[in-house]
Amino acid sequence: MGTRIGVAVMAAVFALYIWLLGGRAIALIGTGDAIAVVMGSAMIVFPIIGAWALGRELWFGWRADRLARRLERDGLLPDDEVELTPSGRVVRSDADAAFPAYRAAVESAPDDWRAWFRLSVAYDAAGDRRRARHAARTAIRLERRTA
Repeated sequence: MGTRIGVAVMAAVFALYIWLLGGRAIALIGTGDAIAVVMGSAMIVFPIIGAWALGRELWFGWRADRLARRLERDGLLPDDEVELTPSGRVVRSDADAAFPAYRAAVESAPDDWRAWFRLSVAYDAAGDRRRARHAARTAIRLERRTA
């Protein structure tokens, strides 16, 4: 629940930023001065790109959370016993030891979204966020195909 509140606060702050920046951009365009119009036009592009990126990340998070809840409900989330550091992070060697089983599951069933999502969780536990996101996106895509 804390993560959702954090995401909501960040989204609200970012929306405020977009609104304020957009207002400044319109004010610059309204001056009629050539340089101000160019600057204002450029400033409009950034909030549009930011809104797109925010929407894309929120959509990804919502879909990944939905898959995680489905796997949890079915009792299929990884439940490997791993040691935690005092800060609460997974001990890397424990994550690395559990990882091959999840990779093998994906290799044996490459069209199974559940295997891909469990691999994503294993990547995340190992600290490889880029691969975790890629595996989660693959799981989302495969789940949509089977739904």
